[in-house]
Amino acid sequence: MIVLTPLRKFQLPVIAECINPDVFQGKTPDEIAALKLWEGNKQKTLGNLFKIEEDKAERPSITINGDVSEVRRIGMGMKEGGIVIKGNAGMHLGSKMLGGTISVHGDVGGWAGAEMRGGVIEIHGNAGDYMASSYRGSTEGMHKGKIIVHGNVGSDVAVFMNGGTIKIYGNSGQFLGFRMCSGKIFVEKTADTRVGACMTGGKIVVSGFLEEVLPTFTIDRIKSKVKIEEGEKVSGPFYVFLGDLAEKGKGKLFVSKVSNPHLSHYEKFL
Repeated sequence: MIVLTPLRKFQLPVIAECINPDVFQGKTPDEIAALKLWEGNKQKTLGNLFKIEEDKAERPSITINGDVSEVRRIGMGMKEGGIVIKGNAGMHLGSKMLGGTISVHGDVGGWAGAEMRGGVIEIHGNAGDYMASSYRGSTEGMHKGKIIVHGNVGSDVAVFMNGGTIKIYGNSGQFLGFRMCSGKIFVEKTADTRVGACMTGGKIVVSGFLEEVLPTFTIDRIKSKVKIEEGEKVSGPFYVFLGDLAEKGKGKLFVSKVSNPHLSHYEKFL
């Protein structure tokens, strides 16, 4: 295992896709220290910015001790191995990830798990906007894998999601699951407006408060429990809405009946 510790607090963005188990594999600490990255507009080496130590423990592959909230693209495209970050992490964490695990004991910036294709990201804090979403100009959001957030997430999470599982144990921002095609999203607490806008497939479950359901969704039934993933069900009852009908969608939106008495007027349509 390689242990990285920031030598100072970073004032400028650090672009460090080299912090990746695939890149570190088979290299000595000196070779790892020589890896190139960017701090602002200046190219530097990993050894310029981090203390690099080797630990006899085999797992995780990389441990980062300290605040790396300005360090971007950690674990980008990684295929295997594990990263543990004991502090905050920057933007694009685990973007285009194919496998392995990333665990963050802090908050994470925007675009975490963007266009993810596999693996697991667990965030023991809050995540920023565009988590698990597609990049600008792309319609390929998260396809496979799992993201678990123990805090809150920002807006436009899971845009163009086409598979995988997201579990959010805090609140979510606006436009959760925008243009979602497939996959599963669970929100334990409050979800902001425009949930599931333009979705054509997949499942969104809100156990907490939801101010409104888009008028392009229709109520289908009331269900006592909802399956999140194999071996895990959430107790309801839940209102089940289908949509987005404006997109001829077949997505399902499950909204807690107990937490949302203001939606009871939909029951007359059952």
